[in-house]
Amino acid sequence: MKLSTKGRYGLRALIDLAAYSDENEAVSIQCISERQKISVSYLEQLVRLMKKAGLVKSIRGAFGGYMLAKPASEISVGDALRALEGSLDAVTCPANEGDGGCEEADFCVTRYVWQKINDSITVAVDAIMLSQLVEEKQKLYPQGKRACEESRE
Repeated sequence: MKLSTKGRYGLRALIDLAAYSDENEAVSIQCISERQKISVSYLEQLVRLMKKAGLVKSIRGAFGGYMLAKPASEISVGDALRALEGSLDAVTCPANEGDGGCEEADFCVTRYVWQKINDSITVAVDAIMLSQLVEEKQKLYPQGKRACEESRE
């Protein structure tokens, strides 16, 4: 399975939101862009997908921006990647889709291999929570990555 930039950059943006926002303060797209080196226009597309999936919420106004829609401990990497990428299946097999769309389904033993691979990916990404990634980030950058220069006055 190979993730696109949507999945890779979107997960980075979500980790940034989890690390730098709290219940009272949103993070601007500009600040995420500066810290993560992702263009503002691309981030807007990614945040739109994550908002639609219920992972982030927007706050309007002078101190507006984005924050997590629920605690980081309740958002899995799988939630984020599915919101950004769609299906995470490494192999799609019509026999495993339940459509009966494969003429060889009754005799194909490789479909079990594909299903095991897909199930393993799902279990792996659903077991990693956003809060764990924030903890890992803090181990790598104990003093925190540079703060955004945006003025909040």
